[in-house]
Amino acid sequence: MSSPRPDSGETAFDPERFLVVPARTFGELKVGEVFRAPSRTLTDAHAAAFQTVSADNHPVHYDAEWARRHGHSAPVVHGLQVLAFTAPGATLFPHVIGEVFVRFTELSCTFTGEVHSGDTLYPALTVIALEPAADGSGTGVVTAAATVHNQRGELVLSGQHKYLLRC
Repeated sequence: MSSPRPDSGETAFDPERFLVVPARTFGELKVGEVFRAPSRTLTDAHAAAFQTVSADNHPVHYDAEWARRHGHSAPVVHGLQVLAFTAPGATLFPHVIGEVFVRFTELSCTFTGEVHSGDTLYPALTVIALEPAADGSGTGVVTAAATVHNQRGELVLSGQHKYLLRC
């Protein structure tokens, strides 16, 4: 990598100029802010890859006949795979909070509908609470509602995430 020539009018390289969005502090976040992830259409290849990684070999996930005999219209995408689409890094959230992120502390979810290969998923995180720590640690907890809808507008996952941030 070369340095700018002194007479070129260029400024020195600064990695901070490459932020996707300006980073904000805990105090600059607002309840009600929504961070959406790009939609994704699941394929058989996605389901097979997740099956390999998770080692979950239940036939409901890959055997169309078994799934039909047990009341499903098609093999069901792994619930944990659907949950994975709520990862904060799939949205702009980690870029927005920048260097104040400490850790992802908690998550919960309810699977409210089946997901099948060919479904398009629309994940979102919505800030629902901002709680500064009372212990004087200079941190705060962000609680986000995690939702995933399918292409028909049906809610297929509802849950919460909690993140610890420096204030």
